[in-house]
Amino acid sequence: MQNKLLIIVPVLNEVNNIEPLLKRIFRYVNKNKDILFINDNSTDGTHQKIIEEKKRYKRIFLLNRIKKSGIGSAHKDALKWGFKRKYKYIITMDCDGTHDPKYINKFLNLLKQNKYQIISTNRFINTNSLDDWSLWRKKLTTLRHNLIKFLLNIDYDSSGAFRAYNVKMIELKDIYLAKNDSYSFFWESMYILSKKYKIKEIPITLPGRLSGSSKMRITDIFLALFYLTKIFLTK
Repeated sequence: MQNKLLIIVPVLNEVNNIEPLLKRIFRYVNKNKDILFINDNSTDGTHQKIIEEKKRYKRIFLLNRIKKSGIGSAHKDALKWGFKRKYKYIITMDCDGTHDPKYINKFLNLLKQNKYQIISTNRFINTNSLDDWSLWRKKLTTLRHNLIKFLLNIDYDSSGAFRAYNVKMIELKDIYLAKNDSYSFFWESMYILSKKYKIKEIPITLPGRLSGSSKMRITDIFLALFYLTKIFLTK
């Protein structure tokens, strides 16, 4: 094992967000850490930018995938990489600047208590947490949250990717029970994991994206709605 903490960052065309994210990680997280970027065949220079940053910072790793296979699939592959190398804690986060590394130490402090196996973030505890977002995105995110909460009877903000795992207390196979490889992986995995593990949520404020554009498309929204209905009918 290299270090106790692994921070996983999936990337797809995030070239302008790599350096700002790394600066904030190294500013806020003093603990020895490894950072794994998992790159889905970006075409904007993201791969080259990560290679450049690897020369500047120690303990950066890069896992390249030959095609875009879905954000959920990227998380599964990266978590498998981390579990195999026996890290003690694993953090997953986005690269677009909406997930602030300043919360990571709080994640770790809670995990060290060994009361919880998973620490996640909640965008709905604080009423002003999404103030930087467009009205359309706020409405869509709130609607999704309420639908999942109603249909699956879970109170968590389950569609977010900013999470922390206590690796020794979780079985990787339970994460892989979530079959979806796209955005629905997040709420599906939370739905499954909440049945077996103790999950603690912390309030979070999400600013707008630093650079680039969201990878979610209208088709992703309809596919997610279809998948949610399927899980509801078969639960």
